[in-house]
Amino acid sequence: MTRLRPVVAVVLAAGLWLAPPSLSGPRGASAQAPERYAAVVLNAASGELLFARQAREPRYPASITKVMTLYMVFEALKTGRLSLDDRIVISPRAAAQPPSKLGLAAGRTLSVDEAIQALAVRSANDVAVALAEHLSGSVEAFGRASTQRAHELGMVQSTFVNPHGLPDPRQVSTALDLALLSQAVMRDFPQYYAYFGQRRWRFDGRDYRNTNGLLQDGGQVDGVKTGFTRASGYNLAASAVHDGRRLITVVLGGRTSASRNAHVAALMRTGFEAEAARADKTASDSAQGFFEARGFGPEAASDAGGPVPYLAAAGAPGLAATPAPRSGTTGPEGGPLARGALQ
Repeated sequence: MTRLRPVVAVVLAAGLWLAPPSLSGPRGASAQAPERYAAVVLNAASGELLFARQAREPRYPASITKVMTLYMVFEALKTGRLSLDDRIVISPRAAAQPPSKLGLAAGRTLSVDEAIQALAVRSANDVAVALAEHLSGSVEAFGRASTQRAHELGMVQSTFVNPHGLPDPRQVSTALDLALLSQAVMRDFPQYYAYFGQRRWRFDGRDYRNTNGLLQDGGQVDGVKTGFTRASGYNLAASAVHDGRRLITVVLGGRTSASRNAHVAALMRTGFEAEAARADKTASDSAQGFFEARGFGPEAASDAGGPVPYLAAAGAPGLAATPAPRSGTTGPEGGPLARGALQ
């Protein structure tokens, strides 16, 4: 069993720092077969790591970045630097961000409460920049502040240079760090966690649906955040409660939103089964062994019909890059597919 509390995570990860990825992808993988997959399942209450696959490998967080941005917003609300009624001004830089966004013109304003929903539900890049500028004066200063706070939370392999997760080779995290972030936001700000489970939001005469499809299926998932760029693949940090236990599951590098969602659901279900079996003393394996005995071992990478057909290293089935859509188009879940997007 592995228990990872923030202080312990700092000690463990300090010697495991990996340099930021090059333009060809994390760890210098080729553009044709980027290493993108990583996954963890974490017990939110105890901090025990139940399952890990490439959990400390650097990956692009994409729009899961906005959980870090909102952590900073929630902290400002707690300290009184912000209130939910404060007005956030859309700057020219914010207005110029690519989709997904609200598309507000420079000079428009919205409340902090609306801005939070814009990030949690719509994953709005323009509003993320406006919040960063409001809190720190500039995107660059906000990135430095976010990185420092992330390291204090034990996310020592994470570097943030922007508040939205649009492609930048310097902006990296890990599946483990993103699980620790999800744990921190619900632990430190339970009064605001419900924003991440909001299925729909109406603003300025338009209805927006949360990009997290697992919220829509009536299951047990109640947050947290999706992400997608061509460089990252389909990412999801999710949390659910069953029989009084809360688990956090992070999957990075999915081929499609559907396959990623199915994989997250399967890992979550197996995690709850593992916890129940260990509580009943009917499981002889470790939690990791429980997962691997049910088909989540590294050998699944070579089995296109297995539960993890896009697992593991470059060149494994399903990891070849998908054909790139035309420049300047917007991908599923509002992910950017702009010119120069990383692969």
